[in-house]
Amino acid sequence: MRSIEQLEMRGIHKSFVGVQANRDVNLSIGAGDILGLLGENGAGKTTLMNILYGLYRPDEGEIFVNGEEVVIRNPRDSMRAGIGMIHQHFMLVQKHTVLENVGLGYEKAPFFFPLREVRKRIEAEADRLGLHVDPDKQIWELSAGEQQRVEILKALLHDADLLIMDEPTSVLTPQEADGLFDILRAMSREGHSVILISHKLEEIKAICNRVLVLRKGTVTGEAQIEDVTMADLARMMVGREIADSYPKADLPEGEAVLEVRNLNVQSDQAVPAVQDLNLTVRRNEIFGIAGVSGNGQRELVEAISGLRHVESGAVHLNGEKITNRTARTINDSGLTHVPEERIKFGIVPNLFLYENAVLKKHHRNPFSIRMRMNYPRVKKHAETLVHDFNVDAASIGVPMKNLSGGNIQKMILGREISAEPDLLIAAHPTYGLDVGAAEYIRKQLIERRDTGGSVLLVSEDLEELFQVCDRIAVMYEGRFMGIVPPAATTIEQVGLMMAGCPAGECDED
Repeated sequence: MRSIEQLEMRGIHKSFVGVQANRDVNLSIGAGDILGLLGENGAGKTTLMNILYGLYRPDEGEIFVNGEEVVIRNPRDSMRAGIGMIHQHFMLVQKHTVLENVGLGYEKAPFFFPLREVRKRIEAEADRLGLHVDPDKQIWELSAGEQQRVEILKALLHDADLLIMDEPTSVLTPQEADGLFDILRAMSREGHSVILISHKLEEIKAICNRVLVLRKGTVTGEAQIEDVTMADLARMMVGREIADSYPKADLPEGEAVLEVRNLNVQSDQAVPAVQDLNLTVRRNEIFGIAGVSGNGQRELVEAISGLRHVESGAVHLNGEKITNRTARTINDSGLTHVPEERIKFGIVPNLFLYENAVLKKHHRNPFSIRMRMNYPRVKKHAETLVHDFNVDAASIGVPMKNLSGGNIQKMILGREISAEPDLLIAAHPTYGLDVGAAEYIRKQLIERRDTGGSVLLVSEDLEELFQVCDRIAVMYEGRFMGIVPPAATTIEQVGLMMAGCPAGECDED
């Protein structure tokens, strides 16, 4: 591995089936730089970094390390050049363990008993960063947040000289994020370089010394971080002003829509994930659940929505018991769900947009008549959703997988809201989205609340929870550490609760 004093990408072009992902992009980063890479979903940021990491080959352009042109054909070439990457969409072998995934390609492992050395390194890095994950679990058994921790550990163990990080703090508490930033600053002081892709502008402002902005595959801005404000960064990304607050109607407390009493749910490993939990979500309310991924949020949402068996306790929707009923029955009762992993569980990627627009209600009138699909009505509904929820798509006849992440999420949200549910469960609805798409999603949640619905919002973005929620519950190891009003609570207090400190007992010092 060579020491990277200067890395340049010159005149990078990349197209996919006629769609220009990168157009004449130039990027430069020197030793000790922390470069923020910003842009809307679909702007070409990840494509550019995948070229640098060797997952794609550019159609045109060159890469230079220390003034010498290098050819990066695959990730091994990239790692040998001193480049590591943490991907937004995980590059892990699902049926292998954490230990095996981290050990893949780890050239420093000894010939005899290599996994023993890998285990020691995992434990040492986990203790240092607080990114604990069971090294003997298979990847498919882990939550999305836990899988991202594996990616972080994997990159750190490979001693990257230039580290590319794609949304690395989405599953961390503020305290853990601060610890990660301390590591990045230490790397910078030692001459290492970092490229940070994030939709959290405050992170870019706090940790980066330079910023590069892409829009529709082209560089539209570059600046030293001290020369721009967060409002400037948002405007450079989307070409307009972004709201920093979200007004809500002043509404009286409504009747209970969702009631969960003494709920106990097990994880996929048959261990308690939700323990004796109680909560009530009322009409005209956004009830937020904060917590580091893997503390029972996913199991709670799946138990409420009928995707996971309830061991004991009860779930009521509008006074009707829905415990352990089927997901279709619960959906028909007035509950809709925006899932955590939108590609895996929210859509059928190879189906057309108009077919995805009626999932979960395709069997009902007016979309199905006498067991036959009413395609004219289905397509009209899809066109309405595309228009009303500002979905950027070439047509309703394109495969859903062709849309950007932000537009997929808008489409899922539009589909679920259009059913006019009594309760909308939104699990990490803005995860990985740019500031423009995230702003739109948050406004739609508030509109649903203001028009008589109720929302259960699960998120690890504390700023988002404070901006839109009426109450926030903080979840740790399957229990609530407290339920607090945002107006009377600080982000730091919630961060401590996420680390296991009960409400009222947290010392911010």
